[in-house]
Amino acid sequence: MKHSDHGRYPYRSIQDRKDYSWPDGRRLAIYIGVNYEVFDFTEGLGAKLSPSQTSPDVLNTGWRDYGNRVGAWRLFDLFDDLDLRTTALLNSDVIQRCPGLAEACRDRGDELAAHGRTNAEAQGDMDRERESAMIADVTKAIETLGRKPTGWLGPWISESHETPELLVEHGYRYVLDWAHDDQPTRLRTAAGRLLSVPYSQEINDLPAIVGRHQEAEAFSAMIAAAVDQLLLESSRRPAVLGIALHPYIMGQAHRVPALAGVLKRIRGGGDPRIWWTTAGAIAEHVESIDAAV
Repeated sequence: MKHSDHGRYPYRSIQDRKDYSWPDGRRLAIYIGVNYEVFDFTEGLGAKLSPSQTSPDVLNTGWRDYGNRVGAWRLFDLFDDLDLRTTALLNSDVIQRCPGLAEACRDRGDELAAHGRTNAEAQGDMDRERESAMIADVTKAIETLGRKPTGWLGPWISESHETPELLVEHGYRYVLDWAHDDQPTRLRTAAGRLLSVPYSQEINDLPAIVGRHQEAEAFSAMIAAAVDQLLLESSRRPAVLGIALHPYIMGQAHRVPALAGVLKRIRGGGDPRIWWTTAGAIAEHVESIDAAV
C-alpha cells in the first residue's frame, strides 16, 4: 500500500528531544496570537455565526466587521490592563480598510506577523507566481508600518506545496501553519531554514466557539487546563502554548469577562516557570540556541 508523506519533518516523539529552557530558565512559553482579518462582502471565504439565507450576507458581514470596529479595541484594553504584548496576525488589507487598527497594534508594542492579504481567500490553490506575488505584496504592506514581518500564518491555515519555500525566499523565519507539536520544529525546505512555531487549533476561539458551539467559559477552562498540564510536564521538557483569538469572536462583550478571568489568574499568579512572550521571540530564542528538532 502506497503512503503519502509531506516530507516537511520527520517523526520524533516529544520524549526523544534534547532539553532546553526559555530565557531566565523558564519552561512554558505562552503567546497570544490575535487574528486581525478582513473579508469580502458578496463573495469569498468567511466564518459564519449563522447560515446565510441570501446574498449579500449582511448578518455575517456585520458580525465579522464588529471585531475590527469594537472587539479589537476591547481586547486592547484587556491586554493593556495585563501589560501583555501579543502577536498581531495581520491581513495586510487591514491597513487600508481599517485605518488605525494595525497602527494601534504597532504602537502598543505587539509583534506584527503576516496573515495573508485577506481571509476571503486561501493561498493553497494559487499557482507559484500568484502566491509569490501575494506574499511579496503582504510583506511590503506590513513594512509600511515600520517593521518587517518575520512570521507567517496562512489564511485558513492554507498552504500550497511550495509555500514553505516561498516564505523562505521572501525572508520569513517562522510559520504558524503546522499544529503538530508542543515545541518549535524545523521544517525541511528546498530554499533554506524555516521554523514551525506551535499555533493551536484547539486553544483557538474559532473552532471552539463557532465550530464546536462552546462558550467563553468553556474556552477559558480549556486555557487553564492546558496551562496546568503543560506546567506539570515542564520539569521534563519545555513547551509552547499559543492562545489564538479573533476579535469578532472573543472581543464580544459577553465573552471578555471569562477570558479576562483566566488570563488574570494565570498572569497574576506570577509563576516563574511561565514566559509571556510573542511567537517571534520564541523563534528567535530557539534559533539562538539551535534547539529545534
